[in-house]
Amino acid sequence: MLGGFILKYNSEKDRVKKIAEGKNVSGMAPSKTGGLICACHQGIYSWDEENGFQIIADTHNGDFLRSNDAIADKAGRFIFGSTFYGPGLTTYPLGKLYKLERDGSISILEEGVHLSNGLGFSPNNKKLYYTDTVLRTIYVYDYNLKTGSISNRHIFVRVPDNDGIPDGLTVDAEGFVWSAQWYGSCIVRYDPDGKVERYIKTPAKQTSSLIFGGKDFTDIYVTTAAKSVKLHVAPVGYDFNASDIGGPVYRYNLGIKGKPEYFTDINIKKIKKTFKRKGT
Repeated sequence: MLGGFILKYNSEKDRVKKIAEGKNVSGMAPSKTGGLICACHQGIYSWDEENGFQIIADTHNGDFLRSNDAIADKAGRFIFGSTFYGPGLTTYPLGKLYKLERDGSISILEEGVHLSNGLGFSPNNKKLYYTDTVLRTIYVYDYNLKTGSISNRHIFVRVPDNDGIPDGLTVDAEGFVWSAQWYGSCIVRYDPDGKVERYIKTPAKQTSSLIFGGKDFTDIYVTTAAKSVKLHVAPVGYDFNASDIGGPVYRYNLGIKGKPEYFTDINIKKIKKTFKRKGT
């Protein structure tokens, strides 16, 4: 994200390739038409090998779409959150959770978000999990897949003050929720009631996200971050200058099966034609 490039990993050849650079991509989902839809610090963009980054939107109703983390739903929408929080800030505008519809329209799902982060759907797509890192809280909503609307928010997990802060998130095939803990050197698996099922230690204090992959979706890929970030929500006594901050991507296999993530179905060509007619 901070380096401003996207890497592609081929697990069969065990090879990593840089495929794009120029935007601070903080979340993305593959597109059914090829390429990616990307949530970036600069707004929402499409990306493919032929055209590179192309802007979809950088504002909504006058609010800048400085985005952090995103996910596609089963219907092909792109769900993403905005945030304006950062190191050293005590006051800042609050962010929002948005949805990008297949026709390119954007609407607000939630407001009053401090640091928008990890998103995930339950296996039956009736629940949406959403993380506000500053509040150390993972929320769960009822999700209407037909309309892309949310309701009935309640707290799924509040992470204790002496733990790390919740960052990226995914959901496995059994409906257990996995959350990476920035400053926590771990990933945590919660049962569907929000109780800790297990902690898995990682070699990096800044453990940032995770996702299932591999042929049978039992590989867990865990990202970490190398640049030490000083946030006021770190646990008391945290060492910002430690040697094990992070940077690598790790792979685990615990025999637990995940599920595939969804592809977006955003009609980029239609959006471009609409922009052209409007002269934007």
